[in-house]
Amino acid sequence: MNTDNNAIAFIGGGNMASAIIGGLIRQGLAPSQIEVVEPWDEARARLQAQFSITAQPQAGAALARCAMVVWAVKPQTFKEAAAAVRAHTAHALHLSVAAGIRSDSISQWLGSERIVRSMPNTPALVGKGMTALYPRPAVSANDKAMVERVIATTGESLWVDAEEQLDAVTALSGSGPAYVFFFLEAMTAAGMEMGLSREQAHRLSVGTFVGASELARASDEAPEVLRQRVTSKGGTTYAAITSMQHDGVNALFIKALHAARQRARELGDEFGA
Repeated sequence: MNTDNNAIAFIGGGNMASAIIGGLIRQGLAPSQIEVVEPWDEARARLQAQFSITAQPQAGAALARCAMVVWAVKPQTFKEAAAAVRAHTAHALHLSVAAGIRSDSISQWLGSERIVRSMPNTPALVGKGMTALYPRPAVSANDKAMVERVIATTGESLWVDAEEQLDAVTALSGSGPAYVFFFLEAMTAAGMEMGLSREQAHRLSVGTFVGASELARASDEAPEVLRQRVTSKGGTTYAAITSMQHDGVNALFIKALHAARQRARELGDEFGA
């Protein structure tokens, strides 16, 4: 079977695969040029309903036409899935979005060096993702450009120089949306305790995160400077920041991110080759 340079295969059809598939289709890729292997009946039905894609329950010869394979499987199932796919995709560029699994393991399982590891995050579902990418040496400039075009459908991307940095990326941006949601929960709860309705508190909290993030993006100044500009000594913001500093919130938050990075390393050890 000849390779179709526009055809892309997805091994796994969950949320991250759906985010990328949706972005590709919005940018004009035909559903017929997308192959999906997804063992769960419910997930295959959802892909059919949402994108008019007929996903397969197991790997087959149809994968051979795909120029790129996106690995959107859980870390613990990657090795088994690779064994079934390997015979059909020796020619393909492989893009992994699986947390923790190192490219050495992926290369061994697939018998290929054309591998890009990535760490996306869930805002990709609304086109606002942040994805870090690491290429193995065999990945060409054209390969990197192909990956960038695919990831651009979900948001922004950046390349890292060392694979070990992806563990830090996992802790920072990969898990990062959960930290934002954690603080949104707390802000909403505080607002309700102070007399606002849940809807009011939620809307104010979300709007504040969106606005502050856009201000940080637009500004050349460091977050520390932006924070200081709204923290007049003796004022309301000063009272809140001082309270958090007294309780060591900053140090505890940094400690939490180190714990996330350590777990990313453990996943590589646990489920790698």
